[in-house]
Amino acid sequence: MLSSTGFRWVVGDDKQNSVFAFLRHGDEGTSPVLVVCNMTPVPRIGYGVGVPRAGRWLELINTDAAQYGGSGMGNNGNVRTVPVQRHGEAQSLELTLPPLATVYFRLAD
Repeated sequence: MLSSTGFRWVVGDDKQNSVFAFLRHGDEGTSPVLVVCNMTPVPRIGYGVGVPRAGRWLELINTDAAQYGGSGMGNNGNVRTVPVQRHGEAQSLELTLPPLATVYFRLAD
């Protein structure tokens, strides 16, 4: 994983699914934001992404939302972690990735 202040790649090598993901970190004590992009017209159901903290993650933005003219496919506003190791993390999210869309998540406070 490459990292820099405030940024960390989570998924940068999934050529088969054309998905990439990264975390944006703010000041200490703030929740990171996970950004996941599905660059294909194929929905990805149950796509696993490792995250640094357990709990409920809120879906902040979904570019496939009906309000943006999309199909409305998504994660019903939030998703909970599962204790499955992925991408160097002990917890992960199993996401619905709409086609040709980007979704943003933040750990609920």
